[in-house]
Amino acid sequence: MKNSRTIAVGFMLFAMFFGAGNLIYPASLGMGAGENYLPAIIGFILTGVGLPITAVIALSLSKNGATEIAGRVHPAFAIAFVSLIYLAIGPFFGIPRAANVAYEMGTAPLTGGLSSPILFVFSLIFFTIVFLISRNPSKLVDIIGRWLTPLLFLSIAALAAGALFLPSSGTVAPGEKYGSTPFFSGFVEGYLTMDAIAGLAFGIIVIASIQQQGVTDQKQLTRQTIKAGAVTAIGLSLVYAAIGWVGVKMAPSGDFASGSLLLSSAAETMFGSTGTIILGLLVTLACFTTCVGLTVTCGQYFSKRIPKLTYLQVITVVTILSLGITNLGLNQIIKYSVPVLTFLYPITIVLVILAFIGKYFRHSRYVYRGAVAFTAIISLYEGLQVLEISIEPLTAFVEMLPFVTIGLAWVLPAFAGGVLGAIIHVLMPSSSKRRREKYALSRSK
Repeated sequence: MKNSRTIAVGFMLFAMFFGAGNLIYPASLGMGAGENYLPAIIGFILTGVGLPITAVIALSLSKNGATEIAGRVHPAFAIAFVSLIYLAIGPFFGIPRAANVAYEMGTAPLTGGLSSPILFVFSLIFFTIVFLISRNPSKLVDIIGRWLTPLLFLSIAALAAGALFLPSSGTVAPGEKYGSTPFFSGFVEGYLTMDAIAGLAFGIIVIASIQQQGVTDQKQLTRQTIKAGAVTAIGLSLVYAAIGWVGVKMAPSGDFASGSLLLSSAAETMFGSTGTIILGLLVTLACFTTCVGLTVTCGQYFSKRIPKLTYLQVITVVTILSLGITNLGLNQIIKYSVPVLTFLYPITIVLVILAFIGKYFRHSRYVYRGAVAFTAIISLYEGLQVLEISIEPLTAFVEMLPFVTIGLAWVLPAFAGGVLGAIIHVLMPSSSKRRREKYALSRSK
């Protein structure tokens, strides 16, 4: 596979990962970290870039992607869990949220504010173009990797370069959470982007794009995926660092309630009214490429899962559903998406980790089941907590777990469940051994 093609695949993956949230998170981090920016952004990149790229590589280690990895728990679990992931980051939450952000940050400032009729017209045009590009997934590398990603880079470069010429007012003192442990706080912020879930989805497109270049050997496929992932990781890291620096430079000039407001102010300060257009273009492109990627992955997954449905039929349904849910508004989408993603995300990370280290315990189903079951209990509890539904018998136990205050209460239970599964794996004779013993016994009679 030519290096130019590997770079194009890496650029495509970068554009699909880089949604509006990925623009806002590092800006907020830079604003809050102030003079402790460097250790904070390093921590952010380790998880915000490392986890999703790891998820993509994990898929290349298996022949049937996320379904095979989740199937090591149980085939029924694989169908339910993977389908729920694609629905959650696809037409139910992920795609409508991205389209809404594109409207609110890209179009609304140019049309005089939020308006339901304008949102409908915008989303109708937006999803028509998404549908047209998604019809031919084999062209994604060319359309996104070679054309849209360079436009993204140019928009980001313009914003970051402008920050260099902002009047220097020093740097602000770090906020409370970045004062004593900036690296760890950045590490947690990167984890909370939840991009590892998207990694499981986008990995399918990356692998298919590499296979289209004639790469069929499993080891070569993994090697090329790692190379493309490295291109994506470098791109994301540089962009996060640049946008975070904009946050650092802008923080002394005002008290901004969010990263999006900071970026809007930065664009206007640096470029005047043109800055609003540059930021609007950047956000719209970022959201658009993400929506195309998610639409394609949903189409590929569900057309394989339900053979009676063609790829074109699936993306038609996905596009129509996304259009309808988009017009419910951003607040409603976020309200219902957060508890679902809070439940799915820890399980996703556990499965990705197990896929990498599985060779050390022969991918034992007991280890997978133990780790996932214990994780699911805690993540379900935390998802219900978001909905303000309390399960009293679990509350006292969960509050005693380490890392509970930063959303990582599942870590110790996952480890304990995996260890318990490993013990059962060692103690339980394998099914083949049991069959041999049963056969020997029948022969002796």
